[in-house]
Amino acid sequence: MTRTTPPRPLDVEAAFPPLAAHRRTATRLHPRHGSPGVQESSVAGPLLWPADEPWPVCTAVHPKGTGHLLSDVRLRRRIQEGARGRGYTEDEERLLTAPTRGHHAPDLHDGDPVPSLAVAQLYARDVPDLVGPEGHDLLQVLWCPFEAHGDARTIDVVLKWRRSAEVGAVLAPQPEPLVVGRAECVPDVCVVHPEQVVEHEYLGLLDEGLQEEIDAWEEGLRDEADQVDDAEEEDDDCSVPPRSYATYEEYEAAMAAARAEEPEELDYMSDLSIAPGWKVGGFASWHLTDPAPVDCGVCGAAMPPLLTVDMWECDGASRSWLPVEDRDASDDPRVIDPTGVHLGRGLMRVHTCPADPLHPHRLSFQ
Repeated sequence: MTRTTPPRPLDVEAAFPPLAAHRRTATRLHPRHGSPGVQESSVAGPLLWPADEPWPVCTAVHPKGTGHLLSDVRLRRRIQEGARGRGYTEDEERLLTAPTRGHHAPDLHDGDPVPSLAVAQLYARDVPDLVGPEGHDLLQVLWCPFEAHGDARTIDVVLKWRRSAEVGAVLAPQPEPLVVGRAECVPDVCVVHPEQVVEHEYLGLLDEGLQEEIDAWEEGLRDEADQVDDAEEEDDDCSVPPRSYATYEEYEAAMAAARAEEPEELDYMSDLSIAPGWKVGGFASWHLTDPAPVDCGVCGAAMPPLLTVDMWECDGASRSWLPVEDRDASDDPRVIDPTGVHLGRGLMRVHTCPADPLHPHRLSFQ
């Protein structure tokens, strides 16, 4: 099934023409649980990895036997998925409440190589904003699932660009680590539903005059909303006693209808600027920190985001980005948090050099 982002609630370039110089496309991936194959773009699916090519391993020195068994992480998620709508059995409840973190591989030393975990596979035919080395049509992303690398103590990401037509026999089975640092470092297997959208620059990086225009517009919207709230309070004071409802369902339906009639609150950053969720390309949001330059360590070029890994498809502040096809499932965790990944404070970006995508990539977190 395709996924379709609703039209933005305002033509932001018509309202603020200078924003036309601050637009960029992004491809929202819309991961959803599924069973992809090696010839498909996916999150955490099997990779089109040559049988005669070594699989990436982590050789950095850090604890590798302590954490959670990868098999336990997946078992717990299968139980949670199977119990949806029916509740847990006693055995399932016991399994879910049992501690899982421990020293599971005493023979695995801190310096031993461990396989990296497959995270994503993206074909250029599916993802129009995927820009790699010339002639390469496939990006494969892997990482060490321990947040123990570098001064920032983050995961270590591996990018592999390929010409898919050159791959013959595919490696099977594909290696996996026995232990992971946190369950939230393990993505659920998902098919993707790529969709290209238009984004606009983060507010704090726009020209000062344009920022002031947008701020004034938002302030005007808040003033209008306050006036509506005041008028409604006056009406309530003079109204007849509230009606009663025969059932709770009737009350809920009436409240939903009332909410639907409320004026829509718009916000540049939440509704008109940068799409949430897993995506390729687009702009970086700096909603938790001040904007920070991400420049190439080889040539100094500013590095835009290649891949954004987000814990939410869309959260409460960005509900207007929820795909049309998922409106009836807006409280389903498989829609709101399809991959189960939570890195940093919820969002990680992989940046690559526009001059040469093979220059070392960099990470940023929000």
